Amino acid sequence: MRVTAVEWQGLGALQAAFEQLKRKLSGEGLFAPERKRPLPRYPARIGLVTSPTGAAIRDVLHAIERRNPALELILAPCRVQGEGAAAEIAAAIRLLNEFHAASLAAGRREGTLDVILVTRGGGSLEDLWAFNEELVARAIYESALPVVSAVGHEIDFTISDFVADLRAATPSAAAELLTEGVFSSRQFLAEVGGRMRQLAERQMAGKAGALAVDAQRLARAHPRRRLNDWLQRLDDLRGGLARSARGGARQRRLAWQNLWERLGRARPALWLKQRRQALDQAEGRLREQGRGRLLQTRSRFEVLAARLRLLGPEQVLARGYSITLDAQSGAVLRAAADTRPGQRLRTRLKTGEIGSVVERAQGQ
Repeated sequence: MRVTAVEWQGLGALQAAFEQLKRKLSGEGLFAPERKRPLPRYPARIGLVTSPTGAAIRDVLHAIERRNPALELILAPCRVQGEGAAAEIAAAIRLLNEFHAASLAAGRREGTLDVILVTRGGGSLEDLWAFNEELVARAIYESALPVVSAVGHEIDFTISDFVADLRAATPSAAAELLTEGVFSSRQFLAEVGGRMRQLAERQMAGKAGALAVDAQRLARAHPRRRLNDWLQRLDDLRGGLARSARGGARQRRLAWQNLWERLGRARPALWLKQRRQALDQAEGRLREQGRGRLLQTRSRFEVLAARLRLLGPEQVLARGYSITLDAQSGAVLRAAADTRPGQRLRTRLKTGEIGSVVERAQGQ
């Protein structure tokens, strides 16, 4: 028997390579959520990286034509499948970034880009493999412009999807995401005229009704009648004020008489003496309670301190035990499997510490 190739059971070579590259790039931080950049809500110019003859570009153009015909596309054509496709995709992404940088340097706003769309239609893992190459992932990561990745169908995931600032399920979905701001605004503007007209008509109707009511009230209200009403109300208020003043004075006079009689019957010296005795008794009880509470708290504290000393690590060390810690982090080691050869350790005894280096660990 002659063996020409060996693969992991249940995994193909491409899938294994995909997982390996994914772990590598994730460890380097290329997939970190905090580096994802938001997309512009109203992009005016998009850089497109795809094949000029594939189905993806037709889907993108059809969606943009339907939702935002004014959106400009700058195509960087490249192969999206086969030998050398990854290098062409990466070169196209860098070319669009250079075009954008050159336009900014020259002060040409019409040449700048807002976002880059990297896309292609669906296919097998082999067909989509160019978007799983590290070369493409690095180009997306280094792009100064936000990048949207829309590769394959909804169930397909590639390395470019994880590195990009946004992943779209399909090329059409990516185009809809990039035109959502303009599309929703256009729909809002289409409806806002009718809504403003309705609000204006409602306001006019409300104001007209209020004006009619005010006109009727003004017609019924005569200045002389209003003045007579005010004069009558003033007379009523004056009479009520006089009656209130007389009643208030009578009540105050009775209240002062009652207070004077009560003061005459009361003996302030005796009342003060009783209150002073009650205060002295309360002060004595308060002091006794304070001393008792202090003694209880002190006794409880001494019991807890004795328990704490018995449970403390110093008592354990005094019985002949030791505590081993990692010399660098200070973490307590509880199993030999937590160590590694060459690791520096500190062993704490009852008195002093011992430094050591791990040569080997039993139980790993």
